[in-house]
Formats: sequence, C-alpha cells, structure tokens
Amino acid sequence: MSDEEERLVKIRTRFEDLCRALNMDEEASTEAWSSYENISRNFTLEGSELHWLACALYVACRSSVPTVGKGTTEGNYVSLTRVLRCSHISLIEFFSKMKKWQDMAKLPQDFCQSTDKLERNFTVSAVIFKKYVPIFRSIFKTPSEELLRVHRSRKQRRHPCSVSELFNFCWVLYVHAKGNFPMISDDLVNSYHLLLCALDLVLTNALLCSARRDLLNPSFKGLPEDFSSRDYRPPPGPLCFMEQLCELHDGLVLEAKGVKEHFWKPFIKKLFHKRILRGKEDSLSGFLDPMNFGDSFLSLSRLYEEQVLASGGLDERIFTGEGASEDIGTPEPSLCEEVENQDSTLYRLHTSLAASVLKVSTPLTGRKYVQEVRLASPLSTAMKSVGRLHTLLSGTRYGPSSKLTQILRGCSRDPSDVISQRLKDMLDIFTQHHEDSTDDSKGMEKDMAVKFFHLSEALYYRILESIVEREKMILGDADLSCILEQDVFHRSLLACCLEIVTFSYRPPGDFPRVIHTFQLPAYHFYKVIEVLVRSEQGLFREVVKHLNQVEEQVLESLAWTSNSPLWHSLQSAQVPTCQEVMPPQYLEQNEDSGGAGIALTPASQGPDLSTNSTITGVSPSPTTLQDRYGSPPTGGFRRRLFVDPTEGETSATRTPPSSVTKPSLIATIPAGQTVVATATVTANNGQTLTIPVQGIPNENGGFTFIPVQVGGATLQPLPAQNLTSTLAIQSAVTKPVTKAVSSPLRRGSLSLFFRKVFHLASVRLRDLCVKLDIPTDLRRKIWTCFEHSLVHSTDMMKDRHLDQLLMCAVYVMAKVTKEDRSFQNIMKCYRTQPQASSNVYRSVLISGSTRPSSTTDTNQSSSSDSRKDPAGGDISPGLTCSSSTLVTPQPSGDSSSSAVDGGEEERGDLIHFYNDVYIKQMRQFAVRYSRSSPSTGADPPPLCPYPTSRTGSPRRMLLSSKHSIYISPHESGSAPCPALPRERICYYICSSPPNRLQEINSMIRTGETPSRKRSIPLDKETSPKRVCPDNHTALLRRLQDIANDRSSSR
Repeated sequence: MSDEEERLVKIRTRFEDLCRALNMDEEASTEAWSSYENISRNFTLEGSELHWLACALYVACRSSVPTVGKGTTEGNYVSLTRVLRCSHISLIEFFSKMKKWQDMAKLPQDFCQSTDKLERNFTVSAVIFKKYVPIFRSIFKTPSEELLRVHRSRKQRRHPCSVSELFNFCWVLYVHAKGNFPMISDDLVNSYHLLLCALDLVLTNALLCSARRDLLNPSFKGLPEDFSSRDYRPPPGPLCFMEQLCELHDGLVLEAKGVKEHFWKPFIKKLFHKRILRGKEDSLSGFLDPMNFGDSFLSLSRLYEEQVLASGGLDERIFTGEGASEDIGTPEPSLCEEVENQDSTLYRLHTSLAASVLKVSTPLTGRKYVQEVRLASPLSTAMKSVGRLHTLLSGTRYGPSSKLTQILRGCSRDPSDVISQRLKDMLDIFTQHHEDSTDDSKGMEKDMAVKFFHLSEALYYRILESIVEREKMILGDADLSCILEQDVFHRSLLACCLEIVTFSYRPPGDFPRVIHTFQLPAYHFYKVIEVLVRSEQGLFREVVKHLNQVEEQVLESLAWTSNSPLWHSLQSAQVPTCQEVMPPQYLEQNEDSGGAGIALTPASQGPDLSTNSTITGVSPSPTTLQDRYGSPPTGGFRRRLFVDPTEGETSATRTPPSSVTKPSLIATIPAGQTVVATATVTANNGQTLTIPVQGIPNENGGFTFIPVQVGGATLQPLPAQNLTSTLAIQSAVTKPVTKAVSSPLRRGSLSLFFRKVFHLASVRLRDLCVKLDIPTDLRRKIWTCFEHSLVHSTDMMKDRHLDQLLMCAVYVMAKVTKEDRSFQNIMKCYRTQPQASSNVYRSVLISGSTRPSSTTDTNQSSSSDSRKDPAGGDISPGLTCSSSTLVTPQPSGDSSSSAVDGGEEERGDLIHFYNDVYIKQMRQFAVRYSRSSPSTGADPPPLCPYPTSRTGSPRRMLLSSKHSIYISPHESGSAPCPALPRERICYYICSSPPNRLQEINSMIRTGETPSRKRSIPLDKETSPKRVCPDNHTALLRRLQDIANDRSSSR
C-alpha cells in the first residue's frame, strides 16, 4: 500500500468516526465523502482534513429533506454546532474555509448567499451579545452578589431561578425571537432593539413578581424612585422601560417602540397562547414565578432547538456555553468576568475580528480624507447612522414640500403627477421582492419593506429639492422640464436613497440588490451618487464611505458587463485617453525630454466624443444634470462654434465637421520643434475665420495643430488632414518643446465615466506599486500599458474586473523590463487592498460571453507564439494554472452574465486569463519597451501622464445641522478673499489669527455675528458715505458657492 493510499484510509476512518458521532444518515455521508474525494484530487487542501470534511458534511446536510407533516426542511436535523464541535473547528475558521470550499466545489449561488446570510446572522449576534452582557449586569445582580440557595428537600422541586439561569433564559428568548423574523435577523439596529424588548419584558416580570425583586440591581437608574422602600407596589397598568433602556444604552426610542409593538408583542402573545411561556397571557407576566420558570425555560429551549435543526442555522446558545471562546474562535464576554478584562485592548481586538463582516472599510480613494477607525463598534456606528438619518428627516413628510411643489408647477410641463405615479410603481416592485415565503412573517416582511421605502421617499424629496435649487442657481431661469422628465434619473435617485436607508439599518448594505430589483443599469445608476452627496451635506460619514464603495463597484466591474449601456455608448464614440478627460493640474509633470512628456496613447480611428469643444481648465465634474445624463449633452446651454443648426436638427444632434483641405508646407520643421502659423477655417454656412495655431510634428510624420488662446478661450486641436485653406508660415523661428501642451478636455457623461475610471485605477496602481517596491519609471510604463489596453482593447474589460487588467499590466511590464514580479507576489499585495476579493483572481472570464468589436485593436497578433518576444524572451508566467480554476458563472455583476452566443462560458484563474487572452492582445505593445527587443528602429511609445495624488479637501461640507458652519477647500498659496459679506467669518488654516476661532465660538453660542472694527487709513480723506455691500450679499453667496463647487470637484 502506497503512502497516499494509506493516508486516504486514515482519513476515511476519521470521517466514519465523525459520521457515527453525528448519527449521520448514509445518503448525506456518501455525498460528503464523494465531494471531498473529488476536490482533494484537484486542489491542495491545507490544514486539518477533518476541517474540510466538516465543510463537506455541512453542504450535504443542507439539502432539502421531506419530513412527515411539515413539508420540506433545510437540512437533515444535524446541528451545525455539533458538526463543528466534533470536527474541532471554530466557527470563525469554519466560515473562512467554507468560502474556499464554495469556490472549489462550484456550489450554486443560492447556497453561497444562504451561507453569507448565516455568517451575517452570527456576526450580528456576536456584536449584540457583547452589548448584552454589560446591560444585563447593570439591570440585575451579578452571580457573586446573589445569596446562597438554601438546601431544600426532595419534595420541594420548584425553586426560584438564579441570576445565571435568568441570563441564559433572556438570551434564548431573544435569539428565538430573532430567528422568527428573517427580515431583521441580520438587521443590526432592529436586532438590538429586539434585545432591549427582551430585557424590558424580563425586567417588568421581575418587578411584578414580588418574590423575584431580589434579582434586580438596586443601583439601576431605570428603576422607579420608590423601589427601595418596603411598601413599594407596582403601578396599575402595563409597565414599560423602553425609554429608560434606550436613554441609558444608546437606543432609538421611536425605533425601539415600533419594534416592540409590531414584532415583539405579537410574538410573545403567541408563546403565552401556546403555553410555551407559563403565566398570565393578558399582562404577559408570571413566567418568573418559581412554579412557572422551569417549565417555561425547558419548553422555550426545546422550541428553539427544533427551529435551529429545521433551518440548518447556527445554535446561538453557543455564546452562553462554557467553551464559547473555543467554539467561536475569539474571546467572548462572560457574565462572571470582570469588566476590566472585557475592556482590555486584546479583548477588543479579538472581538473586532468577529464583527469585521459589518464594518465598512475606507476605500483607497478616500483614505487621504478619512482615516481608518479599526476598533469602532459596528453597533454604535449603525446607531449613529440611523440617528443622523432620523435627524435629517425630522420635520419632513412623505411628499414634496410646498417649496418643491411650487418649483415643479413652475416648469413648462409639471412633472408632479408622473413623479408620484413612479414612486407608487416602485413601492409595489420593492414590496414584491421582500415578501417572505412563510405565512407567519409575510406581513411583517412587507411592513418592514414599506417602512424602509417611506423613509427613502422622504429622503428622495428632500434631496430632489436641493438638486433642483442647485440647478436653478447654475442655469438661472432656464426651464428644468427636460431634466425633471428623465425617468432614469428619478429611479436612480430613489434607489440610491433606498440604499442609504438599507445600509443605515443593515451595514454593510445590500448593493447591488437594489439596482437588480428595479432593473437599473449600473452605468446609469452611478451618475446620481456624486450629485446626491454634493446636494445633501448632512449625511453620516459611514454613509458617504459606503456610497464611495458603491461607485467603485460600478466603475470596476458592474458597468462593464456585456449587457451594460456603456457598450452602446462606445459604438458612437471612442474611448478617450486619460489626458483627454483629466484636467492638466491633476496630471504629474513629466521631466523627460523630447516627446515623452507629451504622450499619449494614440487615439484609435473612429468617431470622436461629440462634446469636445470646452474651455481648458474646466471643472473635472459636470456642474449640471444635463452633462451627467446626456452623452452627448444637449446644446441648449452651450454655444457651438462655427456651425449653425440646420433646419430640423435638434440641439443634441451631432454636427458635421467644417470642410477643410490639406495645407501646403513651405518650410522644413525639425523634429521636436513647434511652429506658429495661421489657418483659415470654412464653416458649412460659408463663413470663414482665421485663427492662429501652433504646429507640432507628430510621430506619424504629420502635424498636430493646437489653436492659440484667443480672448481667454481655447479652441479644438485641428489635425493637419482637416485644414481646408492654405497654411501660411508666419515665422520660421522655432523653440524646443519643454512641457506637454494642454489640450481641451472632453465633456459629457462618457468622459466623466472614464475620468473616474482612470482616477480609480491610478490610486490602486500607486498603492500596488508601493507595496511591490516598483520604481516610478516602471510605474509609468505600467500605467501606459494599462491605458493602452483600456483604449485599444476595450473588449478585454467586458464581463471582467478593472483590477484584473491592472495586475496583468504590472506583470507584463515588469517582465519585459527585467524587473520580474511574480503573479503570486502581485496577488499577495493586491489582497491587502480594501476592495480585494478572491473571485477577482480566481474566477476570470476566459471565453464564452464576449465577441470581437470595433473597439479592439485589429493590429494585435494572436499567433501561437504570442508569448515570446522577438528577442527570444518569455513574457508568459507559464501555462500551469493555479489550483482555483472555476467554470461557474460570475457571481457579481448585472443580472445577465451568460454567453451571448448561447455557449457555456469558460472561467479560469488570472494566470489562465493572462496566457490565453491578455498577452495575445498586448504582446506587440509590451515588447516595444524591452531593452533586448530587436524592434524596427522605432523608439518605445511615449509614456502616458500619470494622475496625481490629490490632497485637498474633497468637498464643501456642512459640519453642523444646527449651525451654518462649513469647511471648504482652500488653495494654500492664495490669499483670503477680502470681499466677503460682513455676516460671514472665515478662518484659514495656518493664516488667520486665533481670535477668529473665538469669534466663531461666540457666534455659535449667541447666534449673533460679532462686530469687528474696520481699519481706516489715515493718509487718505475718507468720504462720509460708503457703499453698503448688503445688497450684493445674495449674489456673492451664489458666486462663492459656484466657485467652491467647481474647485472642490477638481
């Protein structure tokens, strides 16, 4: 017998022992062993074999099994807790290995989602149990303070419950109630309020039962004032301590009372009616009586155990067990443990690991603004988020305000009725997607969905009013009917508000479920995110971070799915380069000589973006909704040069270019020099215009003509092939090019999308290069390769992820420049980024859902020897794929990910994608940077400019909802603006005197602006009259707000 066969025999023996200990049925055990054998042959399973067998058994146990009289059940009545204990694996380690097992076993998406929900339920319970222990200790006595129980005879079987028994009873009552409400089982806020309801019920029963008041802690601040007196009698009527508990332990009173009335009371009444809890059903009391407690606790425990076995869920009594720390994998709080030990740094660090699922990691693009808070409690964060949401919506109603109604009626076409009907339709769709299958909780599920939608509706109208006011401030008296009639804008805004509400209650949110529910394309949905954040300045910090993550998910993958409207937009417009969409002040200044500083990924032949005539240096983000939701944008608010619209042509119709002819050159211009000339341009209507231009020889042997600034505006670059008249050389005096020429920026929604994509990619690549110790010059080559792949081989992004192209670009450029970085090391550094996911490098589309299109560079070679550069070097990591090749549909992305040709799509790991797809299209471009490549004598392509790392404040932000205090970005080199309204006080960091801060504090306390003395020069004769600037206050405010918005969006 070989060593391998002997090892399998030992594993088989251990597996059979495990099945006997669990009393596993033969069908499930056979299925589990077959799955383990299949996966162990194809993958290397690290760690204990028993742990992987536990994963296989759990999957086999979760199959639906028919039962007698109870339909089907999720599982075969084998407890997950027993599986973990018998296989000696902690719960946290089980969830970690279960995710890997799902990838290797190609489990269905529904099963993966159920496992994710199970992990979220456990995480919510872990966070709440950490809160439960100190609250219980504050209300009831500790076990050490409890009097010793008097020994009783055998006949006196009924004895009063102890504090420890009451502690376990209250927790079982809570987890059983939480398990009966699937809609709030992973809802952190409502689950916490459900715990307060359980504590309120137990506290009330302790007060009403005169024999059990000894359980209460006399120092508890929520007790009645006369509780310590001997003659204390409970007041008539029902008792309720929800307000006191919320005030003492950071609850939200309105939310808690809503949970108690709609969820808790009906559930407890059913338990009394079924005699699970013994006592008085009318007052929901009496179960703490010594004659009732034992039977009530036993019946409740049996009922909960049946629920856990039938659902295949986790037995959450694991938190109160003796071996809780070993079973869970982290130190857990204990009723008998001292508070000082529970507050230690090590304890808080370990408990934060269990709550990592609920935390919102700050994206790389936002870490320069917000530092990561690692030990913040997820519960306190969620409570603050919901509290801020309620404060934001206080005083609002579920409809438009009178001001918004007046604005809507002032439009040429009143959109109020259409908006109202749209919201009703979206409410019906949302409630249909949130109806639970069980009859008992179907009504409660719908009520919770309606509650979330109404909160979102109130937020929608508030933000819509702010957006409309901002549009009117920018556009003046222009009619907004065209903007307010865009259906996709309103649906996206409501969906975004719904995501904010969902995230506040259930961190870290449920995106992209909301856009799937309303069938919203991710490419259109993301456009409203920045508009919403800029318009509503009272959002909680965690909400803004979450919206940042949502936008990044769209930019990196969701917008690139095969059914995305992005591909339709690219049929009539080419992909722009980074320099064409990024303002020059946000590009690194290159010090290289020659043409390396002007770089540029050559534009592929095809139709250009139709919004190419804007002034250089404009705000990086469009200032109107018209720019965001129109590509090309309509011309109602923008002047078009040279061309007048023809009859019947709409303002959004793209105009033909001016008719021009090729010029005749009369002088030879050396390479690398510029020439000043004039060009006469003839428009379609016969008018001519002579403009000064600068000609720069390009690498193709021709010229690129850049118009010189005329009257403060910069016109479009004019290719030499399109000039119509004779080009007259005005001066043969030339000068070397010392820096890149600033070309006009492209505008429109498509340009905005690629600007954001380039910025996101640059931030992630910069972080990756720092961790890989990649020098700056190599980083610029990697960026040039990435930009080339995105511009010329755009189809490689279809149904794929932005990070996949970034990692491939890092590998290939490091390979051709002889600074090798292995794929394993690249992926290791990638996993440290907050957005990293194993699916990005384990499940990459190889073939099946993409087809060649006009955006793919046809010059790329796909020959069989494409992995070899001409010098004989190998730029491939080898054909050996890693051990995680998958052929399952992509788990993330928009709803459709199947093959367009009807065939099954093939998926593999990142190395497989690099060998079979990436290098075939990028080989000829990459080897041009190789030092040993025998090229045709041409120099390597010029390097593309790299986006800079922005350090300014992200936006103008309101710091207080009660006072008009803002923090705005300010250029450090500029002087404070002297022409400010008198009622405004500005403090400039590192430049204003300290007394300005005192004046601001005084203004907050008193509500009045302190009067300041004006300095009057003595050497001039002053006039007794002065100009009062108060009449211009409103105008100055508008101008200042517009200037702040434009500067903050750069």
